Amino acid sequence: MSNKVVHFEVIGKDGKKLQEFFSGLFGWTIDANNPMNYGMVDPSQSGIGGGIASDQPGGNGHLTFYVEVDDLAATLSKAESLGGKTLMPPMEVPGSPEIAMFADPEGHVVGILKAGSMS
Repeated sequence: MSNKVVHFEVIGKDGKKLQEFFSGLFGWTIDANNPMNYGMVDPSQSGIGGGIASDQPGGNGHLTFYVEVDDLAATLSKAESLGGKTLMPPMEVPGSPEIAMFADPEGHVVGILKAGSMS
């Protein structure tokens, strides 16, 4: 069985400006009414759910996609065996799914999301 892409992220220096850009460009409704100002994109408008927000201070921003997997740790281990590198071990995001991140052999950031943890 293959794994599905279930979420995307656009993270940059000015999350509010990025939210306004993508909302204006594609007509997406983006809800950033939360303590982290993480702009949730309505999946009925974008095909899959997504988020648009500011990076941590000093961050370079990134575009990434999240793939749903059954076992985060096993997937990270497999990614490493294929030349990837774990960037963030499994963690629970309050009120959100359990996630982890790795870099592919060329350094691209890929997120993984535990199957069944999307609300």
